[in-house]
Amino acid sequence: MEKIVVLDAATIGDNSIFNSFSKLGELRVFATTTAKETVAHIADATIIITNKVIINQAIFDACPSIKLICLTATGMNNVDLPYAKEKGVIVKNVAGYSTESVVQHTFAMLLTLLQHTAYYSNYVSSKQYSNQNLFTHIGPGYMELNGRTWGIIGLGTIGRRVAEVASAFGCKVIYYSTSGKNSTNDYQRVSLEELLQTADIVSIHSPLNEQTRGLIGLEQLQMMKRNAYIVNVGRGGIIKEEDLADALSKDLIAGACIDVMEKEPLPLQSPLLDESIQTKLLITPHVAWVSDKALDSLMKLTYENVRSFVQQ
Repeated sequence: MEKIVVLDAATIGDNSIFNSFSKLGELRVFATTTAKETVAHIADATIIITNKVIINQAIFDACPSIKLICLTATGMNNVDLPYAKEKGVIVKNVAGYSTESVVQHTFAMLLTLLQHTAYYSNYVSSKQYSNQNLFTHIGPGYMELNGRTWGIIGLGTIGRRVAEVASAFGCKVIYYSTSGKNSTNDYQRVSLEELLQTADIVSIHSPLNEQTRGLIGLEQLQMMKRNAYIVNVGRGGIIKEEDLADALSKDLIAGACIDVMEKEPLPLQSPLLDESIQTKLLITPHVAWVSDKALDSLMKLTYENVRSFVQQ
């Protein structure tokens, strides 16, 4: 019987979400696993299920019984893939499960910030609206998306879906391919410089790799329009966070929406937490992927990855 260990169930839900996996082998579930606990938690396991726990060469050497690693995520950068291959360990991820969830969150974040929803809601709840004579309160106003240019960095599955929704809002969509491989006649492909200079909204949907790490720094942010917004639901590390905070403090851009950070959770000393830029910045704690349907799909696909290995 295969010995299955879940290392960080809390990143998906509570421990019970993995109960069905007991049909496939001897199951042990840990809510979380620190770096110091990893070897002890894996012990003699043959199948590892994890989201973000680091599985490096030292872990492989200390746990020779590992046959399969199933990631409850699309990204695979927490596993030493070359060494896994050398050791004959199969590594499987889950792709495509959260496309609609991430797309929905992209627009939810942008519209919340762009339309100053918190400001208007607070204006009413503070009773200022009730004590005024006019039926409306224009306040800061907001940009209309129709007729604007939406620039997409990374035209993969999620980027294409964002392009479709942006088009439905009446936006002209342009894109920059970070890999140079994605191409379509549906939208205009441009250089990164042209995208940044012309787009009213810039959204990032790229993986983190050598081509994208630090892709957007102060030099690039200075290219953008002062009334433009940037959204990152790709990976932390693509935008240089200190430079983004600097750009917001100097009003180089109108605002930013961030769901992914270079270090998660966000450090208390992060410049992104500076009080002076909070009205221009919306940060959510890496939740773009956690809609109800996305989580359900993720668990079904992960179960299938384990089942197909056990029953082969």
